[in-house]
Amino acid sequence: MTPATSNVEVLSKLYTVSTRQLVKSLMTLAVMQPYVFPYIGYFQLIHSADKFVFLDDVSFIKQGWINRNRILVHGQVHTFSVPVVDASSHRKINQTKILHTNWQNKLIQTVSQSYKRAPQYQEVMPLVERVFTSRAVTISELAIESVESVCQYLSMSTSFARSSALYCDDHLRGQERILSICIQEAANVYVNAPGGRPLYSREVFSEKGVDLRFIRTLTSEYRQFSESFVNNLSMIDVLMFNDKVTTLSFLERFEIDV
Repeated sequence: MTPATSNVEVLSKLYTVSTRQLVKSLMTLAVMQPYVFPYIGYFQLIHSADKFVFLDDVSFIKQGWINRNRILVHGQVHTFSVPVVDASSHRKINQTKILHTNWQNKLIQTVSQSYKRAPQYQEVMPLVERVFTSRAVTISELAIESVESVCQYLSMSTSFARSSALYCDDHLRGQERILSICIQEAANVYVNAPGGRPLYSREVFSEKGVDLRFIRTLTSEYRQFSESFVNNLSMIDVLMFNDKVTTLSFLERFEIDV
């Protein structure tokens, strides 16, 4: 072995180790309010991150998607809703209580009757029932349980945290709040949904050592009950029609704006 060759090999090894350490040191974070069985784009955001923080101590959004979503009923789009007590934007998500009437049985029956002919019904319906019959007191607890249950079902590796349980920064708002969470988590990459573009500044994030990126969901069509595909329904719909391997492949169908 010549000295020149030896030097090249040493440099190559050092470069490889350095690159591996750099990749290992990268920590990607995503933050979002909790939603009940949200659409697939929410899970793609989770899949893109090492850690996902449920922003559960911000204001509840009336007529938003925190306690609502869409499924197919008799082949038509149907919006289901989990009733809450005195819905108010002046109350935080984790303080908004579920109205305990007979909604659970009715909603479970609606989902069951609508998807009983779906190929993955036997696998997925028990998951849906467990979530909707859980002992959750607040809409935050129920929504988080729905998301975490889906991730467990798919064996996703992303770790979770709740903003209300950590960070002690709920006095901050918007970009400052997100940056505070990034700094406390030692995250150097933050991935956000496209809707955050007008709200966040890459320059401000960069000044704090955080690379701000935005995710864009790519459509993944699959066979539903009719020939006409309906996009962006609740994850319930995706799971009912697709096995785990196929669903996981859908979670890879996104682009990150770098």
